[in-house]
Amino acid sequence: MKNIKILLLVVSGMLIGYISLDTKAFSQTNSQDFVEYKGEVLNADNKNTIANAHISVNETNISTISNSEGKFSLKVPKGLAPATVSISYLGYLSKNLPLSYFKAKETLIYLDPVVEELSEIKVYKAGDARKLVYNMLENRGENYINRPTEMTAFYRESISKGNRNVSLSEAVVKIHKKPYSHYGDEDIELVKARKTADYDRLDTLALKLRGGPFNTLFIDVMKYPDYLFYEQNLENYEFNFEEPTQIDNRYLYVVSFNDRNKDMPWFYGTLFIDAETQSLVRAKLNMNVDNRRAATRMFVNKKPGGTKVYPIEVEYDIDYHQQNGKWYFGYSNAKLLFVVNWKRKLFNSRYQVNSEMAVTNWQPETEDRIKRNKNFLNKTVVMADDISGFTDIQFWGSNNIIEPDKSIQNAIEKIKRNIQ
Repeated sequence: MKNIKILLLVVSGMLIGYISLDTKAFSQTNSQDFVEYKGEVLNADNKNTIANAHISVNETNISTISNSEGKFSLKVPKGLAPATVSISYLGYLSKNLPLSYFKAKETLIYLDPVVEELSEIKVYKAGDARKLVYNMLENRGENYINRPTEMTAFYRESISKGNRNVSLSEAVVKIHKKPYSHYGDEDIELVKARKTADYDRLDTLALKLRGGPFNTLFIDVMKYPDYLFYEQNLENYEFNFEEPTQIDNRYLYVVSFNDRNKDMPWFYGTLFIDAETQSLVRAKLNMNVDNRRAATRMFVNKKPGGTKVYPIEVEYDIDYHQQNGKWYFGYSNAKLLFVVNWKRKLFNSRYQVNSEMAVTNWQPETEDRIKRNKNFLNKTVVMADDISGFTDIQFWGSNNIIEPDKSIQNAIEKIKRNIQ
């Protein structure tokens, strides 16, 4: 089987025997030592919202992203002004705005789409797409932050049936990131979390995501290239150049790829590669799961008798951001659509699993060796088991988070009412 780490679902008719974290110890809020700004990122031409735009405070490592509806929240320490905030997204001209431009609510930011016709002479210097991808992987130790790094990140996972959220977990974590030139898995330490599940809507079936934030961490292609390109010579893959694009006024090669080996579920997708440094800036990945039996073995860890559970859509996105000439892991998400069939039921059920993680701050690791404690997460952790923290409006304190979209916000409001 291909050496791929993927999301695992625990599917069970019983709601016992799973890992549960004690989040009550993390529910105290910080003092109000920050200023929060909220707003929306929009396309300047058609006023459409821009999801996953990167919003960062220049000359710091503080950042956040816009949610699926273009909304964002940026928390900045008091006394930081004057400061400048950068807003960027693939295919748009970046914008730098003074912090004084931002409001407590309803800050509107318009980004202009790139309209420059990119010269083939200027962009297509790489010649061979496979060689470009090979160089991209070979140079990761030079192009990415190649020292132990402590990253603060916000993580959210949800499981929905139809348009209703039945499970929601959120956490602020510390990622103990290893150098990109080194092998070995990384550690995740829990800072604060809140979780709940509405099992009444699961038709006596409980879907739980095993692995939590590790699922979004392990799709860092540049740290774990073997999980995507399982052969180092890349001969089993087809690569083709597509129309180039820009980000932060930098030209990007756009390379599509797919796996020639179709025996197992296989990856295909698009790589966005910086033309100057040959660094991966973004990746959009899909997995072909037409082979249902193999896909079930790959994704489903446990299921009750009399059911068939299999994925029908699998998508991954990952973004890298740049600071002082070096790129680093910035954002990733995973989206999976599952079908659950019962033997004696006429209609099946569909569940969507979404998980995403955004790095909101980082600094060099201060210790040579990380001392593990009780807050370090196991790679088989199941997050959705508790409800602590949802009634506290200031639960996240000064931590930057991904703003909840409408469906998530409605779920949170319902959780609050049920608790009260």
